[in-house]
Amino acid sequence: MSQHPQTKVIRTGVARTNQMEHSSPLFLTSSFCFDNAEEMRATFADETDNNIYSRFSNPSVKEFTDRVVVLEGAEEGYATASGMSAIFASFMALLKTGDHLISCNAIFGSTHTIITKFLSRYGIEYTYVPATNTDDWEKAVRPNTKMLYLETPTNPGLDIIDLEFAGKFAKKHHLILNVDNCFATPVCQRPIDFGADLVVHSATKWMDGQGRMLGGVVVGKSELIHDIYLFCRSTGPALSPFNAWVLSKSLETLDVRMERHASNALHIAKSLESHPGISWLKYPYLKSHPQHNIAVKQMKNGGGIVCFELKGGLEAGRNFLNNLKMLSLTANLGDTKSIASHPASTTHAKLSEKERQDVNITPGLIRISVGLEHADDVLADIKQALDKA
Repeated sequence: MSQHPQTKVIRTGVARTNQMEHSSPLFLTSSFCFDNAEEMRATFADETDNNIYSRFSNPSVKEFTDRVVVLEGAEEGYATASGMSAIFASFMALLKTGDHLISCNAIFGSTHTIITKFLSRYGIEYTYVPATNTDDWEKAVRPNTKMLYLETPTNPGLDIIDLEFAGKFAKKHHLILNVDNCFATPVCQRPIDFGADLVVHSATKWMDGQGRMLGGVVVGKSELIHDIYLFCRSTGPALSPFNAWVLSKSLETLDVRMERHASNALHIAKSLESHPGISWLKYPYLKSHPQHNIAVKQMKNGGGIVCFELKGGLEAGRNFLNNLKMLSLTANLGDTKSIASHPASTTHAKLSEKERQDVNITPGLIRISVGLEHADDVLADIKQALDKA
């Protein structure tokens, strides 16, 4: 009987032990035992699927990974200790000295640091292209280009990249299409359906959804994931079994949580769009969004992030944050609690002024991660802070 992904993710799990648990057991162990020397030899020779060591594999981690694979429509996956370790592994396991990476220029600040400061140490070249100006993508392709890396929606400006175009572009040039799907989550958008080869997530965000722990995961084609697994098995960015167990349980409610996050965000975006203190506001499911038509084509909803530019610039941004009474000021997103941040001075502070301007991270840009509180309460707090900005 064919089942929907929302059903499969809840029913995908590790085998019960002899205690017949209904909820998946937690496997807190560093290593695993063997019945005899031959079984141990065969396992180390990769002749069996037995677990050896939790840096390599663990039943709790496998359940979480398998559930993300189901949600994303992928073949295989590997979970890591954080979203950044998943992104780094997806680069380092597949790129080598002399290779060239094309990346959209609107990406998370730490990803920018990896690409610009660290990949070059290993002789890996890169070219940034505008997220929405696809004419420049063609100009960026070189004979040694191997990967195309994208975020959509982008962080923090919520630009939307046409995944169908990106999939065809990558196939035309024989590139690995690597997509950060953290903002949308797989219940809102599935890049693999449009031709992505790899999808990476910071599970710390919406997947956990309650600001409790760190985690990352990369899923995609089996042959690519195998190389990532071998890299991570030796370098050690393993996800802890406890974090995996909690994240796996969180995936069971991801679909219903994201429906509420998205409906709250849309309500807030519509209510603030014409506010006199705002120069512009962006949310993918608003008709005023420049890529609205693309968003509704590839996204189930607009997600839980709203961003806007305050007319008063940097000073107004500080005043706005300082006058919030309920929203949290914290270095995270995707929580049950609504969060406000100022990207220019926090997540993207290490970018140069020109780099920030190129991706529209202005001094007055505010990013709101809309939580699960009543939407009117979130809106009221934002409005009173705007009035004082």
